[in-house]
Amino acid sequence: MEGFSSLVAAVAADRLQVVFQLAVDRRKVEGTSVTNNWVVKADQITKVYRLGQIEVHALRGASIHIKSGEVVAIVGPSGSGKSTMMNILGALDRPTSGAYLLDGEEVSKLDDEQLADVRNRKVGFVFQTFNLLPRATALANVELPLRYSRQNGFDHRQRALDALVAVDLEDRIRHRPNEMSGGQQQRVAIARAIVNRPSIVMADEPTGNLDTKSGEEVMKLLLKMNKEMGTTLIIITHDAEIAGQCQRIIHIRDGITQE
Repeated sequence: MEGFSSLVAAVAADRLQVVFQLAVDRRKVEGTSVTNNWVVKADQITKVYRLGQIEVHALRGASIHIKSGEVVAIVGPSGSGKSTMMNILGALDRPTSGAYLLDGEEVSKLDDEQLADVRNRKVGFVFQTFNLLPRATALANVELPLRYSRQNGFDHRQRALDALVAVDLEDRIRHRPNEMSGGQQQRVAIARAIVNRPSIVMADEPTGNLDTKSGEEVMKLLLKMNKEMGTTLIIITHDAEIAGQCQRIIHIRDGITQE
C-alpha cells in the first residue's frame, strides 16, 4: 500500500510539472520571455503617505528589476520601505510616481478592481503568519484563489490537490490549520501561492514564525519550487542567512534601493 501511495504521489507531481511547463510556454507565446525579459520592472518608484499635514516618503525613487526564474531577497531594517515596496510589487498598492511593469503589463495606473485582477492572476503570496482560514481544510484553503480566478475549463479541486502533492502534504488535505504544525501550515500557504501558476511568488518573512528546523524545510521547499517549476521568487527578509540562500540581494534603506 505504501508503494502504491508513493506511485500516486509521483504521478501527481509529474502531472504538476507538466502543467507548470505549459504555463511557462504560454507566457512565451504571449510575449514574455522566461529567460531574457524582466518579470518585474519597477523604475523610480516613489510612495508618499499623507497624514494630515505631514508627508511620509516611504519610497524615494527605488528601482528593482528581476528576471523570470530568479530568486531575489529584498533586505532592509524596519522603516526602510521594504514592506511598501512589497505591496507595490505584489499589486496590493500603487506608487505615487514611477513605472511598474509586472510580467510585461503596466500596473502603476490601474484602479483597485484592475489591481485585484492582476494580483490574482500573476502573484502568489506567502506570509509570516500563514493567513489560512482557521475553519477550512488544507484543500479548501488552497482552492480559495481559484474561486476568484477568471480561468475556466479546469478542475479546481484537482489543481489544488496537485499543489498539495507538490509540497508533500497529500496526507493532510482534510486537516484544518489547528491540526497541523507551523511548518505544515506554511506548506499549505505555499501550495495556495502557487496554485494559480503566478508569474511571481512573494514571501514576506516566510520562516519568521517557525522553529529552525521547520524554517530550513520551508526554505528548501521554496527553492525547490524555483528550481523545478521556474517560479520567480521574491523574499522579503531581515535574516542574513535566508538572504544568503538567494541568487541576488537588493538592499533598501530610507526608501532607496541598492545592490
